Amino acid sequence: MPSKECRVELLSHTPDPLSLIYAAFRQCYHAGFVADMWPRLLAGEIEQQKQAGFVAQVLESGHASPVEHVSFTFAVEGVSRALTHQLVRHRLASYSQQSQRYVDGSNFDYILPPAIARNPAARERFESFMEEIGSAYRDLKAILEESGRKGTKANEDARFVLPQAAESKIVLTMNCRTLLHFFEERCCMRAQWEIRRMANMMLECCREVLPVIFATAGPKCERLGYCPEGEKFSCGRYPLRSSMNEG
Repeated sequence: MPSKECRVELLSHTPDPLSLIYAAFRQCYHAGFVADMWPRLLAGEIEQQKQAGFVAQVLESGHASPVEHVSFTFAVEGVSRALTHQLVRHRLASYSQQSQRYVDGSNFDYILPPAIARNPAARERFESFMEEIGSAYRDLKAILEESGRKGTKANEDARFVLPQAAESKIVLTMNCRTLLHFFEERCCMRAQWEIRRMANMMLECCREVLPVIFATAGPKCERLGYCPEGEKFSCGRYPLRSSMNEG
């Protein structure tokens, strides 16, 4: 039952994402039919730099809905159930998560919070408790199986003792607009450390594929130029909105 580290892999994204977003934006302002333009985009007759410039210019005006036509799919492992409970609150997305009913948790891996890892006494207590939980799970599973509750039926009841620290794996798909909102919320220093780490790893993947959309993505303070969280919650990286108004 070792601790696991977060791993994020980009499985797939919409093909020709920049050209698709460009075509969607152009349809909003173009008298013609962009399907007639599409073969030229795929053939490279309209330079990527020109496409990116047009998309960036329109985005600056606040028109963002066409970016929803492009989506990214990630596979993530080494995250806790505590993280995935937060993640699925982003509802404009699709999720496929490892089942604790169909996957035996007898030797579950777990996520070790850094603050606990740095504290020898806390780490010793945490790891010993993970072992206790593993032992309880195995005992319960064996007892249930002996009474005739086999396979997934035993798993689905024994899993009730598993902790939020239990490691999970998940596949998630979000469109660009949802991702931009996700990064604003979860790359913020106010976000819980684990989901913030995962969000930053996802953002790196997105920037490599579609920099015109994601180069400036991240916590909303970076876009706004001030912290909207208020004095009580600000990390101090950006000035408060109230202090800017006073200036």
